[in-house]
Amino acid sequence: MSTGPARGESPAFDGWRNGLAYGLLGFGLAFAALPLYVILPNHYAREFGVPLASLGAVLLGARLFDALIDPALGRLNDRLFARSPQAVLNWSALAVLALALGVVLLFFPLMLFPQLAASGSLLWWAGFMLVLTYAGYSSLSIAHQSWGAMLGGSEAQRSRIVGWREGLGLLGVVSASVLPAVLGLGWSTSVFVLALVFGWLAWRRSVEPVRPLRELASAPSPSVWLPLRQPAFRRLLAVFMLNGIASAVPATLVLFFVQDRLAAPASMEPLFLGSYFLCAALSIPVWLALVRRLGLARSWLAGMLMAVLVFVWASQLGTGQVLAFALVCAASGLALGADLALPGALLAGLIHTSGHAGRAEGAYFGWWNFATKLNLALAAGLALPLLDYFGYAPGVRSEQALGALVVAYCVLPCLLKLAAATGLYVWLIRQPAPAVFSKELS
Repeated sequence: MSTGPARGESPAFDGWRNGLAYGLLGFGLAFAALPLYVILPNHYAREFGVPLASLGAVLLGARLFDALIDPALGRLNDRLFARSPQAVLNWSALAVLALALGVVLLFFPLMLFPQLAASGSLLWWAGFMLVLTYAGYSSLSIAHQSWGAMLGGSEAQRSRIVGWREGLGLLGVVSASVLPAVLGLGWSTSVFVLALVFGWLAWRRSVEPVRPLRELASAPSPSVWLPLRQPAFRRLLAVFMLNGIASAVPATLVLFFVQDRLAAPASMEPLFLGSYFLCAALSIPVWLALVRRLGLARSWLAGMLMAVLVFVWASQLGTGQVLAFALVCAASGLALGADLALPGALLAGLIHTSGHAGRAEGAYFGWWNFATKLNLALAAGLALPLLDYFGYAPGVRSEQALGALVVAYCVLPCLLKLAAATGLYVWLIRQPAPAVFSKELS
């Protein structure tokens, strides 16, 4: 374990070793995210014949539960940080175990328990395993994000910390999108488990956050509702949610769009997903450079507007336009880099402005992750049943069904992105510096 900096000083976060030590866990977490949020709906619908409406209901319920526990996990995280960074790492080891076990049991139910198919209990099994998997994933994510936010620093350093985490995370997503096609789902799951374990071991050697002063460490833990009392946080969270739903809907539907709207062969799916996430990873240094010229908020706005233009283009694509869609994936990946690297850095700055640094990061990131999960729950729980209602099902290629798919995959995200961009401009760019936050911790 590295030695923390002197009390009251911001830890240095320079060089690739510090970035790799902190950010490597992001690789394993993101490796799990793509199967859970993108591959799983398609996998259960096509491999096990689960109806979309039933699958959407299970995903909605599990993701809502996952979202609701995040604020409580954030409060627990703050209590653990008040003890020591080592207490956070010890708790996170249990979360690593829950996440790894949950993913294995979720994707290989019939191999391990073939009686599930005969008993009709597959959906119940999926629901229980999703709860276990999400709990482990959320605990790790909140602790890891809070750790990075506690490191503090200037806008450039905060964006660099987030950039390492999200950049390595995107490499994890690229691996998760390519390896199942190359090695098979079984071997790629083994790679995921190893990546998760090595990420946790590397995190143990990361730069430690500044410990709170003794009088703060002995004070009561901050209220779970503290972040929502801050107007600046509520504004940022609203923008983040609108933008997140705009991203979650196409992430849920992309494989359906590829297979039925484009009629692309399955062998092209790794190219589409891989180019999307690889371009996102490669774009992060560009967005970080832009931050130094435009600032965090204006750079994020540029990313949103770029995404709108890309989805307008995607709405015009039809059967067989595989190359054009590969370019769409690459361009939307470039825009995704802004969504991944910049909002978290904005939140870290707001926490420091509030006077809550070192005391309430877990509470803030608990609500932040709650918003992320709620976005994903709404995307699956609303988009899939609505498509089912309008006559779309995997393999159905009627004009009405494909029209509904295009509206859901392309048009709806554009409208939501424009709403998020408007909120970002009005609330965060045109506004003067954020109003002083309440510094009450209760």
